[in-house]
Amino acid sequence: MARVISDECIKCGACEGTCPVGAISEGTDKFEVNADECIDCGACEGGCPVGAISEK
Repeated sequence: MARVISDECIKCGACEGTCPVGAISEGTDKFEVNADECIDCGACEGGCPVGAISEK
């Protein structure tokens, strides 16, 4: 299951750099996880300073 980024995202980009497969990109209002590319490793969760990333 892919991780999801909530509306608490502050668009800092910290999560994008932690993803080992490049599944995170900047969206219009927040960063987004591409569910087809996400390997569900959880690395992005630890990289988010506001805790906006969680399991689906």
